[in-house]
Amino acid sequence: MTVAEAMPRLLLALPLAIAVCRAGGAAARRLRQPPVVGEIAAGILIGPSLLGGTWSAAHSYLLPPAVLNHIEILGQLGLLTFMFLTGSTLDLRHLQGQGRVAVAVSQAGILVPLLLGGALGLAMYGPLAPEGVNRGTFTLFVAVAMSITAFPVLARILTDRGIYRSPLGGLAMACAAVDDITAWCLLALVVAVSRGGTPLDSLTAAALVVLYTAVMLRLVRPLLEKALRSRSGPTVLVWLFCGVCLSSLITDWIGVHAFFGAFAFGVVTPRGSDAVEQAVGALRSVVVPLLLPLFFLTAGMHADVAVLAADPAQWLWLGAILVVALSGKWGGATAAARLSGLPWRQALALGALMNCRGLTELIVLSVGLDLGVIGQDLFTMLVLMALLTTAITAPAVAAFGYGSRPRNGPAGTTSKASDMAEESAEPPKPDDTVRSG
Repeated sequence: MTVAEAMPRLLLALPLAIAVCRAGGAAARRLRQPPVVGEIAAGILIGPSLLGGTWSAAHSYLLPPAVLNHIEILGQLGLLTFMFLTGSTLDLRHLQGQGRVAVAVSQAGILVPLLLGGALGLAMYGPLAPEGVNRGTFTLFVAVAMSITAFPVLARILTDRGIYRSPLGGLAMACAAVDDITAWCLLALVVAVSRGGTPLDSLTAAALVVLYTAVMLRLVRPLLEKALRSRSGPTVLVWLFCGVCLSSLITDWIGVHAFFGAFAFGVVTPRGSDAVEQAVGALRSVVVPLLLPLFFLTAGMHADVAVLAADPAQWLWLGAILVVALSGKWGGATAAARLSGLPWRQALALGALMNCRGLTELIVLSVGLDLGVIGQDLFTMLVLMALLTTAITAPAVAAFGYGSRPRNGPAGTTSKASDMAEESAEPPKPDDTVRSG
């Protein structure tokens, strides 16, 4: 299909895809769920699982491979920009006064599912690993996929429940911040190993990441602060967007995926400037409602439940994945919180919050699918696991007596911030999210 042939289809498919995402997000909100749950579910419904299987002619016309590739690129661009936004709002002040408990809970919430996920990965390697994938790489990826917490979606759930500023909310955000940083490091390791080919190549990639991070913190951050100090809003917007692209390109060349570069550039972006805040807000206003949902939609479309329906044994593997996901993450975080002195009710609620996977899990799974580390069958199972574990988070927290009040922002959150939170899994406002100095 030529560009001239694909363009009319794309002009039809884009509004349709955005409308489906909005409808899915609205349906999720009615069920008091984060919009990401509805957007992923919408992608599953218009993918091969339902529309492609029941009305293949309509699916082929509306979403031919050439058009779907363009939509997926736009979704990936939205994801990279969102990773920049996440990095630009990273704030470790949540750790103040809670460092010991936060580190204990977050690391137990990673280590326990990492070990259980590794054992599960070894068991699944024979029947589910794609041909030619190394056993160690496959096992490590499954282990990492089991240990994820979705920091942005967690912030949204805490906001919806009115407990963002509560002791439980602050502790959950602190744990998720440590968890998030650890998870990105583990994923970078998986990508380096899967792309490296040899241990020496993997070590070289790891060394380049360390060097790159040091250069970004010690050299790029002060230069960027000086360069943007006297710039106007539109100029800052251009600088930031080009910086996201170039930083992503460098880390992709290193071998640890482009998202890491986007996130790192966000971390080193100077804060406190009106021009920078306006530019970041402009990016957010376009990316969050228009581009990022396309990533969720295409991720859902890559999942094919029909693949599981064809083989009953696949459902047994899905059950095993759910057991490991729940017992490892929820159980591990709860046990660590209880041993750290929290009462059972608060420990169980904290464990439920740490079990939320959402956006971050989707990013990890998409990377694994793109690298060929996992196939469509395991990708589908893990997407369903991410969907279910995210969906049960809010009801579980409410069941333990925390935050029965839905959709209200924390004290001091403006209506504009609350409206922004309605559009995505992102925390409601840069000043209320997690930042790094």
